Amino acid sequence: MADPKGFLNTPRELPKRRPVDVRIKDWKEVYEEQEFSHLQKQAGRCMDCGIPFCHQGCPLGNLIPEWNDLIWRGEKAEAIDRLHATNNFPEFTGRLCPAPCETACVVAINSDAVTIKQVELRTIEEAFKDNRVIPLVPDRLSGKTVAVIGSGPAGLAAAQQLTRAGHTVAVYERADKVGGLLRYGIPEFKMEKSIVDRRIKQMELEGTRFRVNVNIGKDITGSALRNKYDAVVVAIGATNWRDLPIPGRDATGIYQAMEYLPWGNKQALGELKTEPEINAAGKDVVILGGGDTGADCLGTAIRQGAKSITQLEIMPRPTEERPSNQPWPTYPMIYRVSSAHEESGQRMYSVSTQEFIKDAKGNLTGLKLVETKFNNGKFEPIAGSDKIIPADLVFLAMGFTGPEKSELLEQLEVELDEKGNIKRDENYATSSEGVYVCGDAGRGQSLIVWAIAEGRSAAAAVDSYLSGHTQLPFPIESTARSLMV
Repeated sequence: MADPKGFLNTPRELPKRRPVDVRIKDWKEVYEEQEFSHLQKQAGRCMDCGIPFCHQGCPLGNLIPEWNDLIWRGEKAEAIDRLHATNNFPEFTGRLCPAPCETACVVAINSDAVTIKQVELRTIEEAFKDNRVIPLVPDRLSGKTVAVIGSGPAGLAAAQQLTRAGHTVAVYERADKVGGLLRYGIPEFKMEKSIVDRRIKQMELEGTRFRVNVNIGKDITGSALRNKYDAVVVAIGATNWRDLPIPGRDATGIYQAMEYLPWGNKQALGELKTEPEINAAGKDVVILGGGDTGADCLGTAIRQGAKSITQLEIMPRPTEERPSNQPWPTYPMIYRVSSAHEESGQRMYSVSTQEFIKDAKGNLTGLKLVETKFNNGKFEPIAGSDKIIPADLVFLAMGFTGPEKSELLEQLEVELDEKGNIKRDENYATSSEGVYVCGDAGRGQSLIVWAIAEGRSAAAAVDSYLSGHTQLPFPIESTARSLMV
C-alpha cells in the first residue's frame, strides 16, 4: 500500500485546465502540468485493495495499484515498466480513455476515486522525458510476415506486439499519415499529434514498416495481400457512420463529424494553404449527438470562431449522481462536462430533429425540433413542442454502425455477424484462413482501451498461429483460455 492514510487525508486533485479565454485562441492541449509531488500524493490515495476492482474496470488489465505505489515512492523506471507490461500506448489512453477504472475504484464507493488516469499519463510522460521509452528490437526474426490493415490504436498495438515477437510486420494506411482516428478524429487540443509521431518513431526503430496512401481493396486487393503475407490482421475500425434520413437531408451545410474533424486538425497543424473546406467561422452551428465526438466538434468549432453552437441529444439530461440501476463498480451514465463544454455552446436534451430547413438555393438555414419523452422503449414526440432553431452548419455525431462494407471485405472472403461487424471466433480469427480482426471492426464502436486490448490479444493469437505457441501476453480472458488449451 502506498500511503496508508492517503485516501483519508488527501483530497482528489486533477491538473488545472488552462483559462478558457486563453486556450480557445490556440489548438494546444488544455491541461497544465501538475507538480510531480502533487501527483505522488494522488497516487498515495490508492488503497492497494485486496480485490482491486479497478482491474475489472480496465480491459487492458493494467496493474494499477502496483504503479500507483511505485509513483508514490518516486520509482519512475519501475513504474513505467509495470505500465508498459499491459499497455503499449499509455500516452493515448491517459488522454483519451473515459477511465472506467476510476468508476470501479474502491475508494469511489463513498468518496472521490483515485486519479488513475492522470497517474498513468504522467508516468509515461516522465518516461519519455527521461528517455526511458526505447525501441525493443526482437532478438531474432521468425521469417514470418504479417500485414496489418489500419493504423488506429488496435492496428498499432497488434503491429507492435507482432514485431516484438520477431515477425516482419507491415501496417497499411489509406490516409497520408499513420494514426487513424488518433490523427484525424481526435482534435489537437485533446492530443497533440506529436504524441502519435514519437510512438510511431519507436515502432519504426523496432522494425515495424508503415505503408501510407495505400487503400487495400483498391490499390492492392485483399486476395493479393493474403498471398503475399503469412497472416493478415484487419483493424479498419467502425467507420460506417450513422446518418439521419429526414426531410431536407440534401441541404448544403450538413456533414458527418468525421468529414469535419480532419479539416480542423489540418488547420491546427498549419497544413492548409487556404481556409478549410468545412469551416465553422461566423456560422450558427448545430451538433447532433451528445457524446465525445460531438464534444470534439464543439471544441473545433469554437476555435474556428463559430457564431453560435448548439449540441443536441435525444436522451434526457443525465443525473450528476450515479443512477441506482448503475451501481458501483459499473460505468455510470452521469452528467459530464468536457473541456469543450466549459468553453462555449448550449446543450439541449430530450429533443429530436424532425426536418432540416433550407432556402430556395438548397442551403441549410435551420432545424425543426420537437421535444421527446421516452416511453415503452421508444422516444415519443411531445405535442405542441415544435420549434425551429437557426443553423448554417450541422455536424452529425451519432456514432457508427460497423466497418465500411467495401470490396476489401469481399476480397478477404470474411463473414459478417448480425450487427454488421466482421465475424470472428474466440481467437480473433475470421472465417478466412490466416485473416484475423481486432478492435472496432470486429467488436463494434467501443473505447480506445478495448481497441488496444484487442490488438494485443489478436497479436497473441496470430503469433500462436504462425509459431505454434506464443509468449505474448493476452489481456482478454477468452483468448487466454483458448490459446492455453
